[in-house]
Amino acid sequence: MRISRAATSIAALSLLAISACGSVDSTAPAGEAASPAADGQSQSAAAGSEDVAQGAYVNVVKLTGIAWFDRMKVGVEEFAKESGQSAVQTGPSTDSPELQVGIIQGLIAKKPAGMGIVPSDPGAVDAVIGQAKSAGIKVVTHEAPQLKSPDADIEAFDNAVYGQKIMSGLGQCMQGEGEYVQFVGKLTATTHMAWANAGSAEQEKTFPKMVRIGDPVESSDNADVAYQKAKQLLQAHPKLKGFTGASSQDVPGIARAVQEAGLQEDTCVHGTGVPSETKQYLTDGSIDSIYFWDPAAAGQAVMKATQMLAEGKQLSDGMDLGVEGYTKMKQSPDNPKVFLGDAALSATKDDVDSWGF
Repeated sequence: MRISRAATSIAALSLLAISACGSVDSTAPAGEAASPAADGQSQSAAAGSEDVAQGAYVNVVKLTGIAWFDRMKVGVEEFAKESGQSAVQTGPSTDSPELQVGIIQGLIAKKPAGMGIVPSDPGAVDAVIGQAKSAGIKVVTHEAPQLKSPDADIEAFDNAVYGQKIMSGLGQCMQGEGEYVQFVGKLTATTHMAWANAGSAEQEKTFPKMVRIGDPVESSDNADVAYQKAKQLLQAHPKLKGFTGASSQDVPGIARAVQEAGLQEDTCVHGTGVPSETKQYLTDGSIDSIYFWDPAAAGQAVMKATQMLAEGKQLSDGMDLGVEGYTKMKQSPDNPKVFLGDAALSATKDDVDSWGF
């Protein structure tokens, strides 16, 4: 049996006091990119670039139509309102590195002043980032701390610390023992794998009686895929007690499987989530705690950094981007182009309603 929800809530909230500063875990396993949808690349590229004016700012996300990036779009629109600049957000309708690259290539021809990119697969966008820079476009990435090609990368926090927080919450919920599974959106998603790797290392160090089943499970950033795979895992491993999810789509899918099986009191679920999207599962105990950063704040911070660079300004250690969680950026010792914020958040059923998204 897991520890009480109240105890878990207190533990999860106490983790927010830990500073999200330090070195970024930039390791990620090699992987093959997903196959593009038939005839989809040129169509998506055209659709993604049609509303971008020359000299504007654009944020290209890995996937549109999900709550996480809908919220990020709010931040891009807030940047436009505050700065007086034209700014839009776009991306493919499915999580496809090829489609995202096609959109970026289409945008280069539009000659925006700056471009933010949240890569589906950081390695896949490396060359096209170079093309954008050659065209005089400033490029700032998010969730891609290992890349050297962009002008800068803005991270919400130290990725290793974030992974450790998720595992600390799961370990306390599981009372330090039992089998668990880690989910990631893609095995090629650098930040997802950094969180999983840091979490696994934290488990081995702090919760040695816990056992991870296999390697991280890929959900393709799709809640239905996460649901089907979690359902299969629960059936195949009757002693399975815990899940972590890296993608914002992982924990809702996992929770659905836990809920259907009636295992809310026997299974711990911790991972990245959007408050509004996970509230129902937090309320009934199918999810125990979510961890996140405000995508709107991240989108706004990325756009502000992009504008600074486009205007010839320099990004520096300790800079203030004027966005909560990004007021004292720390330059990474591992990659000087990476700047770390302190924007980590978490929520349980007790405080999920306090967030407006």
